[in-house]
Amino acid sequence: EQGYTIVLVGHDGHDEVVGTLGYAPERIRLVSSPDDVDRLEFAASDKIAYLTQTTLRVDEVQIIVERLRRRFPQCVGAPKEDICYATQNRQESLKRLLPEADAVLVVGSRNSSNSNRLVEVAREFGRPAWLVDGAAELDADWFTGKQTLIVTAGASAPEDLVADCVRVLCEWFDATVEEHSLREEMVEFPLPIEVR
Repeated sequence: EQGYTIVLVGHDGHDEVVGTLGYAPERIRLVSSPDDVDRLEFAASDKIAYLTQTTLRVDEVQIIVERLRRRFPQCVGAPKEDICYATQNRQESLKRLLPEADAVLVVGSRNSSNSNRLVEVAREFGRPAWLVDGAAELDADWFTGKQTLIVTAGASAPEDLVADCVRVLCEWFDATVEEHSLREEMVEFPLPIEVR
């Protein structure tokens, strides 16, 4: 409405991206990598703004946005972080704990972007990582020879699924559990006035 072309940082086919692109497809350019930014063509006088998919890896977004701002200094971003607080908290917490772990188990849906990002973070740190929907998908062979396992979950994974996985692992390996809460996710979203 204000004449901006929007550069949307996200993954093609993700529900959030599909919905955003559907709003104004003629005014939105999707980028998924720094190389995609290099292929964009804008004049110095073009009004450009960027948005990001809320479930991306924070460091991945930072690299793309830095490239975007270097190429197009006139590009503006949202006044606050677009990355979902739960996604960001879990990625940061995982990174802090990874030096202490041999492997990572992520409980979450295979089509959950933020669950997949947690697996990527672990693997980029050189740790084997598995994504499961629940305890029924666990394979004891994955954990052979592992001393310390991080169990984490995607933002929308029910706590009972995580607890079931931990219970099964404890039964299989006579394991002890240490819970690390590096950041509390106690955000309250008030109901709109119309429904209060």
